[in-house]
Amino acid sequence: MQRQRVRRAGPVTLEGGCHCGNVRLTLSGVPEGPALVARECGCSFCVKHGGLWASVPGASLVVAVAHPSEVHAYTFGTKSADFHVCRICGVVPLVTSLIDSHLYALVSVRALAGIAAASLERRAADFEGEGMPERLARRAGSWIRDVRFAQRPGARRAAARPAAPPPSGRRPTGDRGRVRGPRRAR
Repeated sequence: MQRQRVRRAGPVTLEGGCHCGNVRLTLSGVPEGPALVARECGCSFCVKHGGLWASVPGASLVVAVAHPSEVHAYTFGTKSADFHVCRICGVVPLVTSLIDSHLYALVSVRALAGIAAASLERRAADFEGEGMPERLARRAGSWIRDVRFAQRPGARRAAARPAAPPPSGRRPTGDRGRVRGPRRAR
């Protein structure tokens, strides 16, 4: 079965964000060309979250956040990338990596609006065993280079609920990237 490639007519702007709208993405300057390449990461986090990531190094990404305190930067493993998780709806719309004081990003294809499955060229990705210098060089060369975060003025506050404690009744306490909840008075 041959994959159908959909060509886009000229540079386009792709928009999207998390489910509740707290985090909005605007990816501008996506060049004309064949299918958008979507990387299906094989790391444990991405496998569990259905991570399907896109990067267009020459494009510009604006991340508009209505309520920054409701976005958590989750880090694990090599601690070289932050997965931005909306605390209100749980969606992970982007990943960033700070390399030599420059911020790079990937966007979740699943968080972008109007992306047809036929317009994607899916590629499996496995970076197990990649050394840190190689990892950072790969990101600097292939991730989105023009990234800007902005707080959206006048955004309505979504109803945030406090996180429920785990079934054991105890909050996680390790430093393995887990989110810690409010401390209880003792």
